[in-house]
Amino acid sequence: MPLHFELVTPEKLVRSEDVYMVTVPGTEGDFGVLEGHAPLVSTLRDGELLVFATQSGQPATIRVEGGFAEVNERGLTVLAERAEA
Repeated sequence: MPLHFELVTPEKLVRSEDVYMVTVPGTEGDFGVLEGHAPLVSTLRDGELLVFATQSGQPATIRVEGGFAEVNERGLTVLAERAEA
């Protein structure tokens, strides 16, 4: 079952897709999110999101600056001040 992932900046919706896993640079450390993850809200530190489309594939890397991430029953939403692939 895929994880629904959205990356949003103040300017636009950067990505909205179903993926296998996303690794997020939280202020308390990096954390991975899979489908079914417990609800969570975390602030982001400047770093790289790793987006795994499949379990065995290479991740896409997206640099993010500031913002926060929320995991809920609908998936993972990352609201970043800036994001660039």
